[in-house]
Order: sequence, then structure tokens, then C-alpha cells
Amino acid sequence: MTELDTTTEKDVIDLSVVVPARDEELRLGPTLDALVRHLDLEKTAARWEIVVADDGSTDATRELVSARDDPRIRAVAAEGRGKGHALRTGIAATRGRRILVTDADLATPAEELARLEHALAEGHAAAVGSRALPGAALGDRQHRARELLGKAGNLLIRATAVRGIRDTQCGFKLFDGDKARAAFAASRLDGWAIDVEVLRHFREAGWPVAEVPVRWSHRPGSKVRPLDYLRFLRDLAVLRRPDLASVLLFLLFSLTLYSGRFFDPAHRYLTDSLQDQNQWEWFFAATADNIAHLRNPLFTDLQGFPDGVNLMANTAMLGLSVPLAPVTLLFGPAVTLSLVMTLGLAATAAAWYWLIVKRLVGQRGAAAAGATLAAFAPPLVSHANAHPNFVVLFMIPLIIDRALRLCTGARPGRDAVLLGLMAAYQFFLGEEPLLLAAMGMLLFAVAYAAVRPTVALSSVRPLLRGLAAAAAVCLPIVVYPLAWQFSGPQSYDGIDHGTAPGTANSLRALLTFAERSLIAGDAGAVRTLSLNPTEQNAFYGWPLALLALAITVLLWRRRPVVRALAATALAAAVLSMGPPGPWALLDGLPLFESVIESRVAIICAPALGMLLALALAELTAIRKGYIRYTALAAVSLALLPLLPAPLKSEPRAATPAFFTDGTWKSYVQGGETLVPVPLAEPENAEALHWQTEAGLGFRMPGGYFNRPFGDGDRTGVYGVPLRFTASLLRDIRYSGVAQVIDSAAREEFAEDLAYWHAGALILAPQPNADVLRETVNKLVGRPGRRTDGVWVWDLHE
Repeated sequence: MTELDTTTEKDVIDLSVVVPARDEELRLGPTLDALVRHLDLEKTAARWEIVVADDGSTDATRELVSARDDPRIRAVAAEGRGKGHALRTGIAATRGRRILVTDADLATPAEELARLEHALAEGHAAAVGSRALPGAALGDRQHRARELLGKAGNLLIRATAVRGIRDTQCGFKLFDGDKARAAFAASRLDGWAIDVEVLRHFREAGWPVAEVPVRWSHRPGSKVRPLDYLRFLRDLAVLRRPDLASVLLFLLFSLTLYSGRFFDPAHRYLTDSLQDQNQWEWFFAATADNIAHLRNPLFTDLQGFPDGVNLMANTAMLGLSVPLAPVTLLFGPAVTLSLVMTLGLAATAAAWYWLIVKRLVGQRGAAAAGATLAAFAPPLVSHANAHPNFVVLFMIPLIIDRALRLCTGARPGRDAVLLGLMAAYQFFLGEEPLLLAAMGMLLFAVAYAAVRPTVALSSVRPLLRGLAAAAAVCLPIVVYPLAWQFSGPQSYDGIDHGTAPGTANSLRALLTFAERSLIAGDAGAVRTLSLNPTEQNAFYGWPLALLALAITVLLWRRRPVVRALAATALAAAVLSMGPPGPWALLDGLPLFESVIESRVAIICAPALGMLLALALAELTAIRKGYIRYTALAAVSLALLPLLPAPLKSEPRAATPAFFTDGTWKSYVQGGETLVPVPLAEPENAEALHWQTEAGLGFRMPGGYFNRPFGDGDRTGVYGVPLRFTASLLRDIRYSGVAQVIDSAAREEFAEDLAYWHAGALILAPQPNADVLRETVNKLVGRPGRRTDGVWVWDLHE
């Protein structure tokens, strides 16, 4: 054995005890005596040391230590900067394989060390003494006010910094020595929130931490003062800065994406939303109007008169349109929709970030990158044009987390109730995203069960029991709206989207770059592979596919969750290709018959985001710089084509003064309707905007919504089946060709006006307006009158 080896072996310490102390001459002596007695008795064959970290004491604390003349007990000088700095200094001076941190009052007796050692022997990197767990024994209690402040602090810590540990502030902790020295060396806080910072470091590094119930008694002479609680809050805020920075980054991304409209929502229109922006603003306005007038929020006859609109059978997002009704009434539906989509997208990214940090990786940068991909993936950017129900998905990560909690069976009652309430709320945000989330969770569960069958088997019973209880909570809340949706007025069975290009993805659609890609978008290629600009449900690009494959191969053995996530993404991609593949097993089943198959590829976004987060966390841990930076550069290049350009927007056509000035009021009597020429429809729904600008003061036939086809056929269709007059005027608008108007046409026209309870016909400036005006002149039998920017035919004359 070399001299170096002999020296190293000689210097090995089995246990280091670190005691932070400031002006502790009265309490430190008994504490050191108790520690020495216990260690001499229990550690007879082991070498130990006690390091007193003197935090700038002004009394005889240091002299008390040096007077003992015991080489195993020594003091190190800190600078009076706080407990955190003292601990950092003391732990840096240790040599122990394990390090015990205890306060100078020894509120937890040394005999409790055995419990913490047992936890480390089971494979944990740290064991935290806890006063909050069942099995803890509390002796003398502290003042009630201080106890309440401590409980409030623990709740705040669990909510903001270290989840899963109920008591981080009990000053009795045992650490793996090397890991403790690394964690404290990386710490920055000087106050007593350093406990939180270090435990958070352990969690982020993937080092398991156990919480162990211990005996604890209050000791008089506490050095914690009321002002220290404020400093503690400040330190918690410092710890949360990476999280706050990530949330601000998500908000910045969202604002950039919507920059063309967000700052002037009432006068800007998202070009690629087609007519969906008009439709969604109308949904928010109609819901607010129902709330303001204490009407049924599930139905309205403001459009589609006289049959009306089943709002539950149309994605009216009652979960937001109802609580935001005051905002809509005060500022208008354009502002509400803009806020919902912009803030909702950022909130969704923040929710994925929270789930990734909590369940997968603690490395904040990696989690932020994964959450960005999960929320801003190409299909979601496409839906961001027009579909808030596919953008505002912040409840989905919360639902996933609660379902995972059910698997442990730790708190089945509370978790089941919360899951039921969360599912019910998501039901009112968007049913189809909830269905897709359930599909994704099922795919992941099956894949994870194949990878970890023992773990999965142990989770089946508590999960099934929890889901049953959650369903018992959710169903009473949603049963009436469900009955209204599927059996109420204007309900339908399902919508057949046909087999047009884009209803199902092709392999090319999955591997092609997105239209809104800032550097690689090809609108021509993408639009031939999708239904329309709002339904580009794949287009992840081949570099991301190769990156996902590389991550899966490299981490296949190390992280079982990687295999499950990769299988989930692959299965969702295959299902999104529609029949004759695996989707044929679902095609036509209840609920699935209305799903556009290509939308299933949205499930890939969070799965790929989580794979990315796992990979980046692994890369940042690589010590060799050239390998780490080369790999990070390759990942950046693969992700660069996913960076979206801001959504296209354009100035909004001005609403005719006829609607904004209230002129329309003199043409509507006794519940009559105003009839736009031509009627509002999915391809031309500007009349919905006129109606909202008029405060929803009048009803109108036609519109843009889902309803049954009619005459006994409950197949869902978009818009209203066209009557004679509606079909005639629509054909003229798009063709510009005048039609023959004879007595039969006038009779059909009169019947339609009676059916619609029409008070007046309104023709606004539009393509082929002259031909439309001449046609209506012939149908009515007299010319219209030009009034406040529109042509009006008053049917009362």
C-alpha cells in the first residue's frame, strides 16, 4: 500500500456531525455532551467527528468548543452571514461518509439517528427527520403562533419548492457525505431556507430522499425572529426564479405567436382562422348574454333561428366562457377570446413544465424545453389559429398527475375526489381533448406495464378503485349537460368528416415541416396534406423524428419511462393515420365517430416533449464539455425547424354602422329576425360578428355551428341545411350569376321569410353584391333602401 493510500484510509470518517451555532454558549454544552455520549456508545467501532459551524458568535460559543480539548470536536468560523452560510462552511470542512446536521438545541435526540441510518441503508441519499408524519412524537410544543407560522411555511414550501416532503425545517437530517458536500457547495442561500435549497438539489439530481418520523421537543431560546420569516419568503422567491423565468418565457412565446392580434383584438383577424374566430367570439358572447339574462347557458336561438343552437353539442368552452362572462360583457368577446388563447397557451406550457419537473426531471432548463415542445408543437400552433379548446389544455397535466397519485394508493379518497372534479372541469373546457388525453394515458399505461410489469401490477387495484371513485364524483356534475348534449334540442349522433386529405395523417404529413415553421415552412406542401390551416395535426418534421429515435436508443436501458414514452408517441402516430390501420378498431364507435383521426397525433406532442426533457437532463450531466456541447448543438439543430413564426393576421373589416349605431332596432318587432344576404354559414360567418357588435340584440337564421341534418337524420352537419332562399343567395354570391326569379321562386321566398320570422333583409358590401341586390329586389318586388352602409328591405312596408 502506498503512503497516499495509507493517508487516505487514515483520514476516513464514518460520521460527521455538523452543528450550526450562533451565540449558543448556554445550549451547546449539553448538546455536545449528549452527542458524544451517544456516539461513543453506539459508534464504538466507527470514527466520527463533530464540526461546530460558528456563525459569528459574540459570546463564548467558540471558546466552549476549544475548551473540550477533544480532537474529534472542532469549530470552524463562518462570517455571521446566516445559518445557510454556516452550514455550507461546516459541511465543506467534513470528511465523513455520512453527515448528520442537527441544531444546537438538539430538539431531536441523538437516539433518533438510528432511524435515519436505516433509511440510508435502504438506498436513500438523504433522510429528513419529520414532525409531520404519522409516528412522530412531539414533546413540549412551541408557542401556538410560532407553530402556525411553521405549518404555514411548510405548506408554502411544499407548494412552491420541495413537493412530497411535509416537514423540511426539522433540523435533524442525515446525508450521504459526498452528495451533501456537492449540494451544499452548489447552494447560494445564506438563510435558514438553505434546507429547502439543498433538498431541492437532491430531488433535481435524482438522489432519493426519505422523510422519517422522529421525536421532537421544543427548546427555549430559539434564534428565529419574526423578521426571519420575511427573509425566508425572500429566499423561497429566489429558489423559484428558474420557475418564474420559465413561465415568463412561455408567456413571451405565446405573446409572440399572437403578436399580430393580441394588442388590438377588436380590429385584427387571424387570417388562417378562416371563419372560426367569428364563431368562437360569438360562442363567448352568447354565453355571456345567457348569463346576464339568467337564461339556460346550454342553448340559444340567436342564430339558427327558429331551431336554435345546442351549445353543449358545440364546443362553447363553458368552463371559461361562463366565469369570464363579466370580462366579455365589459370589454367584448374579441378581448376575451384573445386573452383565453394567449394566456391559456402559456398556462398549458406552465402546467406541462410543472408535471415534468415533478415526475421526470428536476433540471429546470430541460423541463422548460420539454414543456415548450409539449405546448407549442406544430399541430398545436395550427389549432392556435382558431381552436381554444385544443390550445387551453392546462388541466391535462394536472389530471395526469392526479391519476399517477392514485397508482400509489397513498391518499385514495382525496386524490379520487380531486381527479373527478378536474375531469369534470376539463369536460367543460373540451371533451375531445379529454378523450385524446385518456387515449394517451391508456397507451402509456399499456407500454409502461410491458416495461415494468411488477410496478404496473401493484398499481392496478388502487388505480381502478380511484378511477371508480373519481367517476362517482364526476358523473353527477356532467350527467345533465351530457343528456342535453346527446338528447336535448338540436342534438346529433356524430359527425362524418369523410375521407378528404387531412382527415387522416400520412407518413409524409408526420415528417414534413409545418407551414408556420420560421425557417422551413412550405405552405403549398402542407395544405395538400391537411384539411385546412386550422387542422394541420402533424408536421413534426423528420429531424425531430430522428432525434426521438436517437433518444430512445441511447436511453433505452437506463430509463424504462423512455421506452413507454416512445411507444406512446409511435402508437399515437400510427393511430392518426386512420383506417385501414389500428384506427379501424375504433372507427364508428361512440365518441370516436366524431374524432378527426389526424388529431390523434397531438398526443405525440407531450410524449416527445418529455423525451426531450429527459435527454437534455442527461446531456447537462455529461462532464466532458466537448461531448456535451456537441450533443446540445445537434439537439438544437433538430428543434430549430419547430420554431414557429407569428400567426398571420390582417385588419378586420369594419362593421357597418347599421349594426354599431343601433339602426337595426327599428326593423325588428316582436321577436322578428334580421336576415343577412346571403345567410351566415361556415364559409362566410361575418354576420356573427355583426350580431356581437350589435350586442346580440337580434336573432337571425343560418349560422356557423353543429346541428343534426334534419328530417329524422341525426347525423351532425356544419351550419344549417339550406332552404330554397338560402341556397339561391349562396350560389349567387359564389358564382356571380343571376338566377331566374319567377312566381314559384317568390312563393318559396315568402315561405322562407315566414319560417324565419323575418323583419328585414340586410345586404352588406361583399363580392357580387350588385347581383345579389338585383335578385332580392325581384324577390321582394321593390328596391331596397341604402341605410348606414347596408341595403335594407323592410318587410313591414
